[in-house]
Amino acid sequence: MSEARDTIIDLGAWLAQPAGAYIRAWEQSQFDLLAADIFGYHAVQVGLPQINALSTNRMPHRWRTDSKWSAVDLVHDFTELPFDSQSIDLVVLPHILELAKEPHQVLREVERVLIPEGRLIVSGLNRASLWGARQTFGRAMGSHFLPEEGEFISPSRLKDWLKLMNMEVAQTRFGCYAFPVNSEAWLTTSSMMENLGKRWWPYFGAVYMFEAVKRVRGMHLVGPVLKRKRMRRGSVIALANKSKN
Repeated sequence: MSEARDTIIDLGAWLAQPAGAYIRAWEQSQFDLLAADIFGYHAVQVGLPQINALSTNRMPHRWRTDSKWSAVDLVHDFTELPFDSQSIDLVVLPHILELAKEPHQVLREVERVLIPEGRLIVSGLNRASLWGARQTFGRAMGSHFLPEEGEFISPSRLKDWLKLMNMEVAQTRFGCYAFPVNSEAWLTTSSMMENLGKRWWPYFGAVYMFEAVKRVRGMHLVGPVLKRKRMRRGSVIALANKSKN
């Protein structure tokens, strides 16, 4: 059972290793399922371009953004989304909150740009899991299994944050119940653990994913808003590519 180097700082690099690839495959499948059923005009994935969370979404305008130069459409600070208020139908945050220095500000920006009844999909690593337990033990021993950067946010804590932002959790999904090893051979034979985990300890998967809906009190939608400005020009650091249709 071979292990990769003990300390992995960057989440994107970690996703290329066997343990990270196992997590990424599950997340990609869940993003594909959730995003395919969300309709509208404009969708944004913020960060982690190693995962294409909008690959099955059919909105006419889709952006993938990041905080540094990479193969994305927009480069910007995560605490300032370069879009007008109430202009986006779907925002996806793959692990961004746990890596952000100001996760509350990121959520405030998401709430600002989402239209009423707009959707947010967010994923995170679950500290209440075998993987989280190994990370805790590894920190005590000076050896990290999961990426060292960031502060993992518990599902219950994130639900409280979303509630404060007037976002109602519509779906919750947990996955990745295999033993926390960085061996491709062991992880590819983990189907039994996946089945047992889903049945007997569903809330202790290594990863969780929420789909939340922005609620606005006293507002009733009667039809689509056809004319809306989409991008705040002063906030974009760099425009890498044109928006995808």
